[in-house]
Amino acid sequence: MAKNQYTEDSIRSLDWKEHIRLRPGMYIGKLGNGSSAEDGIYILIKEVIDNSIDEFMMGHGKKIEVTVEDNIVRVRDYGRGIPLGKVIDCVSKINTGAKYDSAVFQKSVGLNGVGTKAVNALSSNFKVQSFRDGKSKFAEFQRGELINEKDLKSDEANGTLIEYVADIEIFKKHKYINEYIDNQMWNYVYLNAGLNLYFNGQRYYSKNGLLDLLERQTNEEEIKYPIIHLKENDMEVAITHDNHYGEEYFSFVNGQNTTQGGTHVAAFKESVVRTLRDFYGKSFEPTDIRASIVSALSIRIQEPVFESQTKTKLGSTELSPDGPSLKAEINKFIKTNLDNYLHKHPDTAEALLKKIQLSERERKDMAGVRKIARERAKKASVHNKKLRDCRVHYNDEKKENRLETTLFITEGDSASGSITKARDVQTQAVFSLRGKPLNCFGLKKKVVYENEEFNLLQHALNIEESIDDLRYNKIVIATDADVDGMHIRLLILTFFLQFFPDLVRQGHLYILETPLFRVRNKSETIYCYSEEEKRIAQAKLGSKVEITRFKGLGEISPDEFSGFIGEDIKLEPVLMKEDLSITKLLTYFMGKNTPDRQEFIINNLRAEIDIEEEDEKLSKEPTEKEKEVEKAA
Repeated sequence: MAKNQYTEDSIRSLDWKEHIRLRPGMYIGKLGNGSSAEDGIYILIKEVIDNSIDEFMMGHGKKIEVTVEDNIVRVRDYGRGIPLGKVIDCVSKINTGAKYDSAVFQKSVGLNGVGTKAVNALSSNFKVQSFRDGKSKFAEFQRGELINEKDLKSDEANGTLIEYVADIEIFKKHKYINEYIDNQMWNYVYLNAGLNLYFNGQRYYSKNGLLDLLERQTNEEEIKYPIIHLKENDMEVAITHDNHYGEEYFSFVNGQNTTQGGTHVAAFKESVVRTLRDFYGKSFEPTDIRASIVSALSIRIQEPVFESQTKTKLGSTELSPDGPSLKAEINKFIKTNLDNYLHKHPDTAEALLKKIQLSERERKDMAGVRKIARERAKKASVHNKKLRDCRVHYNDEKKENRLETTLFITEGDSASGSITKARDVQTQAVFSLRGKPLNCFGLKKKVVYENEEFNLLQHALNIEESIDDLRYNKIVIATDADVDGMHIRLLILTFFLQFFPDLVRQGHLYILETPLFRVRNKSETIYCYSEEEKRIAQAKLGSKVEITRFKGLGEISPDEFSGFIGEDIKLEPVLMKEDLSITKLLTYFMGKNTPDRQEFIINNLRAEIDIEEEDEKLSKEPTEKEKEVEKAA
């Protein structure tokens, strides 16, 4: 047959597990390595827990137990249990499930009978066991292929147990970050008051729903008025304002965290503006009303339409098929309940008015500065030497690889030169700093426009008005692994935390990890990210090795750099604890001679000779890994 001939033999049908494994992005979004909260390994956890949550919503089982240890994920709920005759079908036959029957699952999270099947197909080992009324059904799979099944007797409580290991053939080098799972667990209990959820033995519980969520996400000292909590039937809202720049929304549909918002968030924002304008009788600018807002919104609707299988953005325009308009219902809810609340709480109404007026004054004060800065940025964008842009951007909704878009922030031309030559021009951009940026702690946002470097960075990211228009999904701080590099890293972190904390809270900010050492002999090269890894590499390669210490990113050749910013890129996410006060944090680290910081430095000073003696002692003592290498040799 001639090469590339198109015949009947060219047509191939894939079974369910082959298709999921070949095109996992269609089912769970991007794969990733666990460094982002939206990476596939966390979507798998969510797909399993969602089924247990649906049971709770229908009034069955108030406890769910989750453990993640040694890459083994285990979820046990105490609902009704999967009907024993359908256990295998429910986890291995696509489009099989109870979610199509609205009488059973009126307002369910999972809709398409795909979630658990995707987990099964993308796991190297997958086990499911259902317990119902003294009987049990057990089934075990490998990469979606059934290898074992048993019908058993059991005295365990009704419910379902699922245990799996994400397949390293699909997810390769991945690791679970417990902070991301912790946040998932909190969101589940905020949306399901009364649920007892356990993750690795820790209990998660919420009595007051979204009120508890906002209390955890804000600091009592910084909010302008007590949190407004409104709840009615299938809608719940919590609202307050604090001192941060920007707007922050936590949105949910049927218990699903819609991190990218959607039609419900757009309707909510519009309704808040309209209601407050009517209440105060003034035509405030929407940006003045929403400046520094922190809010949470939860709705439950029948048969929601999401824009992807990962369900992070709502596309529905009605509450149910052929039902009333979603926008109209949200507007009615906000108009009635928020207006009534402000009439009943005049102190809150007065505090909210003052906050809006303050935002209005700040906006007008900055109008002139903004105009000059925009003209400057427009001229610079014609030939912006600081930015080497990529071709795809995060706000390109139609681009499949938009989630991979990355902006590297580097120090100096040598570092940016190496990354620029090694990067993927489709999805990776580079922004070069000129030395150390300004310490902006305690300064007003006016400085962002007056400082050329900050203004150009803001312009490159496209976040002046809102982070909804962000051009890169990942913002990566790439500085040298020395004292100056760490200082620059702190100054950039201060900039984002001071003026754009939402970027950090929503998981867009990362630190690039690059190797500290290169250890090689004539036949093998090993890159090491710590002293311990260097010692292990030395033990493996023998005595005749060449060791290079990389002090700056500019010392790494573009050919080498391509391996550090490609598929195996090591990114450390910048995570914020929900109860953290940004003001206190920045005061401690970036304030002028704070007593607490002085005391910490004095109490932790170490003489250079002590450090050298400790390093010498450690170098003589083989680690457990070194012992294993020697034993294997």
